[in-house]
Amino acid sequence: MNKRIQLEDLGLKDYKATWDYQEALFKSIVDAKIKNRREGLERPTTNYFLLVEHPHVYTLGKSGDMSNLLVDQVQLAEKGATFYKVNRGGDITYHGPGQIVGYPILDLDNFFTDIHKYLRFLEEMIILTLAEYGLKAERSPGETGVWLDVGTPFARKICAMGVRASRWVTMHGFALNVNADLGYFDLMIPCGIRGKAVTSLNVELGMDKVSEVEVKEKLLKHFTALFEAEFIRVNG
Repeated sequence: MNKRIQLEDLGLKDYKATWDYQEALFKSIVDAKIKNRREGLERPTTNYFLLVEHPHVYTLGKSGDMSNLLVDQVQLAEKGATFYKVNRGGDITYHGPGQIVGYPILDLDNFFTDIHKYLRFLEEMIILTLAEYGLKAERSPGETGVWLDVGTPFARKICAMGVRASRWVTMHGFALNVNADLGYFDLMIPCGIRGKAVTSLNVELGMDKVSEVEVKEKLLKHFTALFEAEFIRVNG
């Protein structure tokens, strides 16, 4: 059982290039597990955690509804955005500058084989981080991600989530709005949920800009506590 995680901060990186990188890391873990099983060995597998910020992009999960994207390719290009259909769960999501995106690529055999617990831990990491800024974030029954003012007419989403898992290996992850341009969310029905707003940490705090470095450190602190893990920084 290996609870050490290679942490890599990719900075600003194209979505497709990052997706391809995720897929390569994901495949390396799955292939290692298959080889171990075939050879009857118990060699440790490697875990990864990518932090990244993407240029403007919209992604649609495998069960998503294309009608939740409210503009066509020409209008996307005018906004400097791209679009991809991806192999995670969930519906449509936006990524862009000012948003912290995290992709844990973990072998859950190293932690616990429970995908629901995994998702709850990711949500809890966000909830605990936002609590440090004086915000009461919550889960919303039947809706993915992390929200503020759940159960009121002012409910708004601050973090989206969508994951894929195979052979207990995870990929994709979470997107936390820290200094996001919320205008880009007007081009879609966020996560396919009508009538719900989206927000960003800087808006909630009434600040022009929140330190993303600080937010990342808080996220990682809570992640290591929840997963009883240790990060090995590859860079940054």
